[in-house]
Amino acid sequence: MRLLLLGTEGCHLCEEAQEIVAACLEQIGPGIEIESIDIAEQAEWQPDYALKIPVLLEPESRRELGWPFDQHQATHFLRQFG
Repeated sequence: MRLLLLGTEGCHLCEEAQEIVAACLEQIGPGIEIESIDIAEQAEWQPDYALKIPVLLEPESRRELGWPFDQHQATHFLRQFG
């Protein structure tokens, strides 16, 4: 399963979210792939997410986990797709 982590370069909250998601993936194991998307380079994501990043998004269902989230919340969200 592929999920997206929407953020932008130089965003300390986005960096923190990346660390949390990486720690969650270590617990969950294989089966989930996270693609980081820099919305500053992707105009189609900006209208919906520019003010909400970081956001963890499952693109098919459009289910999302918005910031702020902790490791427990992210793990719970990711396990729904693993």
